[in-house]
Amino acid sequence: MKLALLSDIHANRQALDACLAHAEAAGAERHAFLGDLVGYGADPSYVVQRVMAFAAQGAIVIQGNHDLYATQPVGDGKSLGHASVAWTQQQLSEDERAFLAALPLTAIDGSALLVHASADAPASWRYVENPQLAALSLDAASQPPVGNADVRYVFGGHVHFQTLYFRGGAGKLMPFAPTPGVPIPVPRHRHWLATIGSVGQPRDGRIEAMYAIFDEAAQQLTFHRVPYDVPAAAAAIRATPLPAFFADRLELGQ
Repeated sequence: MKLALLSDIHANRQALDACLAHAEAAGAERHAFLGDLVGYGADPSYVVQRVMAFAAQGAIVIQGNHDLYATQPVGDGKSLGHASVAWTQQQLSEDERAFLAALPLTAIDGSALLVHASADAPASWRYVENPQLAALSLDAASQPPVGNADVRYVFGGHVHFQTLYFRGGAGKLMPFAPTPGVPIPVPRHRHWLATIGSVGQPRDGRIEAMYAIFDEAAQQLTFHRVPYDVPAAAAAIRATPLPAFFADRLELGQ
């Protein structure tokens, strides 16, 4: 059964819709949303409502740091992040905020552990951006209380890049840069960790949305890049009081 993995949507309606349509066409039968549904983008309520509808049908949804921020007191900061949180909170209904607040930090689905950031300290929002940090996350996923010995795969987001790590014969984790659209064999006799990238805020110099599909039965993982209406997403941000920088970075893939 194919599982669509989507993370870091960041209130980007256009990118989410494009990725969901792409996943449906690719035969995805289930969905997992790995956090940061909101923040930065112009359509937090729309995105949360869509994900809530998938959750009602059995989709897995994990909490990200921006989801947590949207449920907490804002404070008096003046940073770009503070501006995003304050505006986002105003757009969300009480039910939408309650949904975000109740989301778990991790979930186990078959032989996969799903997390927004790092499995060894999910509430610390550590960026898994090199083999050493990937090893900490992967090790934690096979140990209680976070995971168990049956976990062979860790899927997360947070870093806004697509990278696959695998544990080689010497025990070291090796990074691998995937080619979009090309299925990668991920046999269960190894341990794997993937950062699946960002649906709504790519930051690798390309503007296409990112997500992945995991086929556990076939033991394959396919990373995808999906074109979407970037000008419309940027224009939607500029039509709000949000900082224009959030629109600029969509157009630059940064």
